[in-house]
Amino acid sequence: MSFYSSLQILKHKEFRWFVLARFFLTLAIQMQMSTINLQIYYEYSKEELILGMIGLTEALPFIATSFFSGYLADIINRRKILLLGCIALLLGSMFLFAFSNEVFGFLKNFGMYALFGVVFIFGIIRSFLAVSTHPFMSQIVPRELYTQSATWNSTAWHIGSILGPVLAGLMYGYNHSFHANWCYGTTCLLFVCAIICFGLIKSKPMPKKAHGESFIQSMTVGIKFVFGNKLILSALSLDLFAVLFGGAVALVPAFTDKILHLGPEAYGLLRTAPAIGAVLMAFYMTFYPPSKHAGLSLLIGVGAFGVFTVFFAISTHYWLAFTMLLFTGAFDNISVVVRHSILQLSTPDSMRGRVAAVNSIFIGSSNEIGAFESGLAAKLLGLVPSMVFGGVMTILIVLGVHKLNPDLKKLDLNTLE
Repeated sequence: MSFYSSLQILKHKEFRWFVLARFFLTLAIQMQMSTINLQIYYEYSKEELILGMIGLTEALPFIATSFFSGYLADIINRRKILLLGCIALLLGSMFLFAFSNEVFGFLKNFGMYALFGVVFIFGIIRSFLAVSTHPFMSQIVPRELYTQSATWNSTAWHIGSILGPVLAGLMYGYNHSFHANWCYGTTCLLFVCAIICFGLIKSKPMPKKAHGESFIQSMTVGIKFVFGNKLILSALSLDLFAVLFGGAVALVPAFTDKILHLGPEAYGLLRTAPAIGAVLMAFYMTFYPPSKHAGLSLLIGVGAFGVFTVFFAISTHYWLAFTMLLFTGAFDNISVVVRHSILQLSTPDSMRGRVAAVNSIFIGSSNEIGAFESGLAAKLLGLVPSMVFGGVMTILIVLGVHKLNPDLKKLDLNTLE
């Protein structure tokens, strides 16, 4: 693919606004969650299990509301859901700003339980954003540009993921007078930018709802569709278990502190290494999209993710650990782009929200549950052995999926309908 053709999708003005909104939203979310992790770890408890509990606190409400949010995303204007979700996140960030400000010192009496409460509510909001984002993007771009849109969307997400933890680590680590206050003030501004960008995109008509479909039947459509499609189920299963067992990123604060013996400012750059790798891979895929050999690329990407997770776990030098995390992000992004392309190309518009809900439970919540699994494993096995275990399990999952569905490696997105 030429440089010119790879940029064709950026001619669509609404897609440009969407990518900007995606970037600001991701940057704000990553910065906010990184700050919460740093606050809880450094100000309340230096326990790996506590870091895992943050992920679980977000995942449980996310899973509990995902099917309902997916149902709403197929009957309510998706742009409105995105705008309301961003406004809710802005209000939460304003509370965190007040919580970390000495003027509102009485809020400190709630301790880290206030932070966990915000994370719980954030999990609910994120379930609505997760089921609306990709279906809305599919309404903006033509079908022939779906793979390109997935790559650019992934790039915007990962650039935000790069800058978020870095900014949080630098502000929290060096601004000893304010700590989290400056971080949350910045996230408020970023959420406002995301709201403005989404607001500049026109509303899209909703797909027709199937006649005679009961509420319960409508809620379960996404599950039936995914489990009835062996290709989608295999792709989602690969990502699910890879993220579930390969959640080493959740333990980066503890790894930075206990293995590398460095402070929160070093955490920011290390935490963002996977996203840097993902962006580099995204730029490569912009010119060489994994369309023709998508299935093989998916298997190799997830397998390599597990290998480099093991290498990261046994690293004792900062820049070596950084490089290994960078490779985990690069190979993980291959599976992200292939999976989203499969979903975009295979899912009817009338059920995109509900299928996105299943995808979110498989992938979105597995990040947080994976963080809990990593924290619990670190408590039981030790920090380094738990990450080695996760990487090895990821490799075994790839071998298992390939054994159960050998046709997956033959997948060609160009022939997918």
